[in-house]
Amino acid sequence: MAGNLEAIFGHVLTTDPDPAPPVATPEDQLLDAMMRAGLRVPDRIILDGKIHRFNSDEKKDKTGWYVGYGDATPAGAFGCWRAGIEKSWRADIGRDLTPAEQMLQASRVAEIRRLRDEARAKLQMATADVVADIWTGAQDATDEHPYLVKKGVKSHGLKITGDGRLISPLYGPAGELMSLQYISHDGTKRYHQSGQTGGATWTLGSISGAKTLYIAEGYATAATVHEQTGEPCVVAYSASNLPAATEQAVRHGLPVVIIADNDVGGIGRKYADQACAKYGATYVMPPVVGMDANDWVQAGNALTDILAKEPDDWLVKVTSDWLTQPAPIKWIIKGWMPEQCLGMLHGPSGSGKTFVMLDLAMHIATGNAWQGRATKPGAVVYLAGEGNYGLRSRVAAWMQQRGGAQDANIFVSKSGCNLNTPDGWLHAMQYLRRVAQTHDIILVIVDTLHRFMTGDENSAEDTKTMIDACDAIKRELLTAVMLLHHTGHGENAQNRARGSSAWRGALDVEMGITVNGDKKTLVMHKMKDAELAPSQRFELQKVEIDGWVDEDGEPVYGAIVNWLGESESKEDAQIKRAVHEFARAWRACGARYLGDRPVITTYEWRNWLTRTPENGGAGIAESTARKKTTPTMGSSPSHTLGWLLAKGLLVEQAVDIFVFVDDELFAVHKAATEMI
Repeated sequence: MAGNLEAIFGHVLTTDPDPAPPVATPEDQLLDAMMRAGLRVPDRIILDGKIHRFNSDEKKDKTGWYVGYGDATPAGAFGCWRAGIEKSWRADIGRDLTPAEQMLQASRVAEIRRLRDEARAKLQMATADVVADIWTGAQDATDEHPYLVKKGVKSHGLKITGDGRLISPLYGPAGELMSLQYISHDGTKRYHQSGQTGGATWTLGSISGAKTLYIAEGYATAATVHEQTGEPCVVAYSASNLPAATEQAVRHGLPVVIIADNDVGGIGRKYADQACAKYGATYVMPPVVGMDANDWVQAGNALTDILAKEPDDWLVKVTSDWLTQPAPIKWIIKGWMPEQCLGMLHGPSGSGKTFVMLDLAMHIATGNAWQGRATKPGAVVYLAGEGNYGLRSRVAAWMQQRGGAQDANIFVSKSGCNLNTPDGWLHAMQYLRRVAQTHDIILVIVDTLHRFMTGDENSAEDTKTMIDACDAIKRELLTAVMLLHHTGHGENAQNRARGSSAWRGALDVEMGITVNGDKKTLVMHKMKDAELAPSQRFELQKVEIDGWVDEDGEPVYGAIVNWLGESESKEDAQIKRAVHEFARAWRACGARYLGDRPVITTYEWRNWLTRTPENGGAGIAESTARKKTTPTMGSSPSHTLGWLLAKGLLVEQAVDIFVFVDDELFAVHKAATEMI
């Protein structure tokens, strides 16, 4: 056979397995790691334990770097200073490292960091020389530059490039020029390549003779503050640099006030808080999310409205004024939805969350009372994550059955967006602000949470970004925000929302829908500043919509919530059972009256309880009957006599003789026993 194969193929085939593919060289492995990190790699790799710089992208600034050791355990690190990338690397040698090799690798880490820092310092020194030449040779900017005109501020020492960009200097703590910031006509800002920015600032105005030293994130804000107050203002250039700028500012011995940007993600507030906590400064910010102090002034507001914040309002002295009753709760729906609250309605899929929330919304938008409870009329904005088309039939059905006007004061979105991102929040706010110009928005509904939130709903950090976004909507529009969400998974999940527990602490109002077979109930789980409202039972009622047909000419149906009344409380149910038992015992024992009140003795009651059903009794054990008819057992609802005595429904007329005193309640249960 081998001969035949040799004749056909020119050689003898073997059954030996294919050889293992060769392991890539350490140099190739490092190149591959660099490419996976998004870097433009150098032409070749040298593993000599020295730092090597290269152009990490199309810009020829040599901000990319690597260090590699090419011995028996090749390893090292690489990164890009401009891109903020830094990664360690170890070649695959086909085995685990020995303890001695691991110790060697650990000792090299410190050496790599030293080489990296030295190289970066040399690069920044070289850059400092370059930016010094640019700054010295540049012409002074005029106040007519388009960016300055747009921001309504002047040039306080800015310079200008040959292509018309503004130049702002970044000085180090010792007054050395570290880098430059370039500002285009449209406000685009870029730093000089490879320049050092951390800890760098620029002060507008003179500190000598100043009463207060202000700090702002950007040039336009700093110029606005300096021009309107006459006081010096430090340009920190970024929110993350506020702590470093504050550390330098407090050394002058002046009161330091940070003018933070009120950005959507709360970055300005975050770093301002850090700076104030560490260095004893105070901070203020515009009351409107998405604005800095320059935006605030450009919108026609007074800077003094921001600066007037009292720095010591965190602690309040207890006085007679403080002890007076606070303002009463203002309600959108009495007992169910306070004004300017953050609330949530959760429930299982298919439980009717949207129908319930839409019913609440339509009552508010039309000014009609809900379940006998007063509502405050106002505009409602319904942010529909699945679009507004699906809501049309539901609104039409509600209007038809409830007789609402066809132009109800409600607005519905066409799609969802990620409210916990700056772009998504600003997208939603531009439309909300437009509505707010002509309508008093009293409620914003978000249906559902996961359609308007990016990130992990189980993450407390991601959840906080959504809470902050909702709070920002509340503060700016002075409105309530209600979120629709799904319940969690598991046997007892109907009473809690899915995801992070951070929601429970942040909510002012928490409602849930429970489903038990065909029974649906709206339950109040949390009401921050008031009593819990009683639960409401409901069903979904199918409605044929007048004049609506599908493509086949068949009628189109919607649905509305049909409220069935308050759900009986646990205590009410226990009282009902106790009264019913008394009525049965009273009737079986002769239905005697004392005056016009039903009366029974302990002996009669206990005798009926122990009598067999065949003899007209309840047929229970003597020990249980004794508990039920013992007056001192009122703490347990199963101990009927004690329970009724504790609730004031029975009065002991004489020893072991008891009279029922609530005529109306007893009459109901008396009638029920007559049917048994």
